[in-house]
Amino acid sequence: MIKFVGSFDTVKSLPNTHFAEFAFIGRSNVGKSSLINAVVGAPVARTSNTPGRTQTLNLFNLDDRAMIVDLPGYGYARVSKADAMRWLRRLEEYLTTRRQLRRLFVLIDSRIGPRDADLDLMDFCDAHGISYQIVYTKKDKRVREKDQHVLTHERHGAMVPEILETSAEKKTGLDAIRTTLGIK
Repeated sequence: MIKFVGSFDTVKSLPNTHFAEFAFIGRSNVGKSSLINAVVGAPVARTSNTPGRTQTLNLFNLDDRAMIVDLPGYGYARVSKADAMRWLRRLEEYLTTRRQLRRLFVLIDSRIGPRDADLDLMDFCDAHGISYQIVYTKKDKRVREKDQHVLTHERHGAMVPEILETSAEKKTGLDAIRTTLGIK
């Protein structure tokens, strides 16, 4: 059973639990909340057609054994430069200080492919030894295959070698994420 724990504006305000954390991040409108809902089989994360709606660190308790963190998206959300910089500093603080973080799922829209912001995040994680896994979303849509070859474990040392391909709408490709989270 999954329970919403809360929305937190700062890393310091997050509860200090002993549970492993699995965080989801990606560009605005990549389908983070939809994917989380599909993986856990319940509409726990709020979805929106408007990019940039997730503005806080949203925490979900998974059967009192793990936490799922829905991180704010990056990219084209309409926010001030000051807010964007504040979000970036908060993300960097979360990634570099949260000892509970076991894996960061970096979501990339398969119709668009990786963008500079995705590659910058991957480089940051590589430089800080933060384990992350690439998850292509919206694989049921028209896919842009040509950009997907640039993402390899050889180029990105902290990246989990297996790249996942998912569709929240069709409920495909979810088993590997569920296995990582310990969902049967």
